[in-house]
Amino acid sequence: MKNQLNITVRLILFISAALVYSTSIVTAQNEDCLACHSDNSLTYEKNGKEVSLFVNEEKYSNSIHTDIACTDCHEDYDAEELPHKEGENIYKVDCSSCHDVGAFGKSVHGQKKVDCSNCHSKHEIKEASEFKGNEKQLCLSCHKTSNVKAFEKSIHAVNASDKSLSCLDCHNGTAHEVTSAKFSEEQLHSVCSSCHQGAVDNFEKSLHGEALTKGRFLAPNCLTCHGSHKILSSKNEKSNTYKMNIPSLCGDCHKDGTRVSELRNISQRHILADYAFSIHADGIFKRGLLGSAVCTDCHFSHNILPHENPKSSINRKNIASTCTQCHVQIEKVHAKVIKGELWEKQPHVIPACVDCHQPHKVRRVVYEEKYTDKLCMSCHGNKNLTKEADGKSVSLYVDYEKLGKSVHFESSCIKCHTNVNVKNNPICISSGKVDCSMCHAEQVAKFAGSRHGTLHAEGSENAPYCTDCHGKHDMYSKNSVDSPTSRRHIPDLCAQCHRSGEKASVLRHDQRDIVANYAMSIHGKGLLSSGLTVTATCIDCHETHHELPATDSNSTVNHNNISETCSKCHYGIYEKFQYSIHSPEVNVTKKLLPVCSDCHQSHTIKRVDQDNFRQHIYEQCGNCHLDVTDTYFETFHGKVSKLGAVQSAKCYDCHGAHEILPSYDPGSKLHRNNIVETCKTCHPNSNRMFVGYLTHATHHDREKYPFLFYTFWGMTILLVSTFTFFGLHTLLWLPRALAERKRHKKNSDEQNK
Repeated sequence: MKNQLNITVRLILFISAALVYSTSIVTAQNEDCLACHSDNSLTYEKNGKEVSLFVNEEKYSNSIHTDIACTDCHEDYDAEELPHKEGENIYKVDCSSCHDVGAFGKSVHGQKKVDCSNCHSKHEIKEASEFKGNEKQLCLSCHKTSNVKAFEKSIHAVNASDKSLSCLDCHNGTAHEVTSAKFSEEQLHSVCSSCHQGAVDNFEKSLHGEALTKGRFLAPNCLTCHGSHKILSSKNEKSNTYKMNIPSLCGDCHKDGTRVSELRNISQRHILADYAFSIHADGIFKRGLLGSAVCTDCHFSHNILPHENPKSSINRKNIASTCTQCHVQIEKVHAKVIKGELWEKQPHVIPACVDCHQPHKVRRVVYEEKYTDKLCMSCHGNKNLTKEADGKSVSLYVDYEKLGKSVHFESSCIKCHTNVNVKNNPICISSGKVDCSMCHAEQVAKFAGSRHGTLHAEGSENAPYCTDCHGKHDMYSKNSVDSPTSRRHIPDLCAQCHRSGEKASVLRHDQRDIVANYAMSIHGKGLLSSGLTVTATCIDCHETHHELPATDSNSTVNHNNISETCSKCHYGIYEKFQYSIHSPEVNVTKKLLPVCSDCHQSHTIKRVDQDNFRQHIYEQCGNCHLDVTDTYFETFHGKVSKLGAVQSAKCYDCHGAHEILPSYDPGSKLHRNNIVETCKTCHPNSNRMFVGYLTHATHHDREKYPFLFYTFWGMTILLVSTFTFFGLHTLLWLPRALAERKRHKKNSDEQNK
């Protein structure tokens, strides 16, 4: 065993010595070479050009070849002969003597005699792992065309998800097996499908993909639309596939005069020219509306199929679902003409979208051209035009000048008055009321569920309709100062029904002087006196189209919802209130907890810094805390408050206003750690002893304050007993005192005689 150990030790020492010796030989040989080649001025002439023979010793020593002698690579020369001009391999190193370069020789780089040193350098060769992440810059050092350089800005090179690609990901995946950039269609699809499998699968089944498979030379491939190296995100404005650039991209093949348009005989001609004048093109090019449709919205991007194909997005059976991607309320809009469910159940019974709206030249609807405003105004421009309704004469005159200034100035009459019929004379007779839901479906749905809408559906003559608030032909935007629905005019608008004596106030007996009270409130003064349009109006609390009585659990002014309603403006206060003892999220109780309107009231809300608000705050608190309020009036603060001292401490000065917490809560203003600072707001010299007295202490509460209770009654009994005893004593002493006085007087008279 000992002999084996000795042999092992000797072997290790021998190998170490051999390595040290060989390293020293390599180092000595390299030093001999560097004696000349470390001179950065050393050069020689080759093919009429001056070539540097300088070797940076520091960089070479850090390279992966640092342990290799110069002569291992530079062979077949006479080292003694200077300069080294003899030997064919002295200048060109053969890497294959150590490295397997068979795959590289078959690559596009090997075939074009690209030298290893072009990528790996000559004397500064690094580990292969150090090349990772730097492949793009390495490739660009040779491939300097503008097309390739554009790769640096492409979505493949700059990917927000940290999945950016390098050149090798597309060009065969390995550094030594780079293939030609001229991919076959099969190779191209294989490369793209490694990341975009779904898109490639759809493309191969498409009209374009089938043409490509059949070898049609004009058929597009991935590069045709997306480019090769400068592939940009479809959200990039410079991308070929950016929405506003799609018509131009498709037009490269499909516009009139191109080879595709000349070779293919299709039913749709002048596609791009027609699209340019369509309402879709108007929306995207003139108005900048990215929601407007382009080629890919109807034909899709990669799954383009002819309209005869049942799976095509533009097949007659599928065109409605394609259009509803943008026109989501198409059934509601056409509800006056057809039954909406027929779109899905019986598409062959009714006309498809393209029957009325031609595919590439979709204009504004045809009936506007047939039933023009001029036709309508030929009758309704007459100021004497009237009709009889419920025994009353109703004017049918329309002031076209006012209509032109209204929010609907771009809409023709027929857009709203849809129930016209050419069989009638005049065509609009018995057309009925306008259905605003055709454009304002959400608002009308809310109105239908509101108190106003319910009464209107019941046929109440007092119920308002859309036109009662918004007007008819002189309707203005709510942002217009002339509109009755502008914030400044909302109180006057609502007052038409809710002012005292008007129809709504007659029906409601629990609310009086609503509008008058609002005008005098802090909200009303802010709006009407100060012109602050951000202050709350009727619609901020009661909601615009969905007004409900406070008893309804869905109402914005229901007791359970009022805090959230107020938070729309007073969110900072709402955040504090949520964590207070009054919040149902903190205080789980069956008792009715107070909300904003319990303290601030609804239509008569006042400024909290006014004297009259401060003087009445204990009345608000007393609604729930009656016993505590009684004890408050027995304190100094309470007594001077009764005498009219508005600056004396009120409930919220000590307990807080919206952030009221139990005194044991560390966040409470009355917690032992905070109470001194609370009192200092009025009493600057407050200290721990000053705040030690019992604020609401009362001798009436035996359970909470037994010491005071028994002391009060002890002292009371003592006083009563004392006064009773001495009172009786005085009464009993009085007869004797009178008798003594009489006797004393008698004795005095006798002595005087």
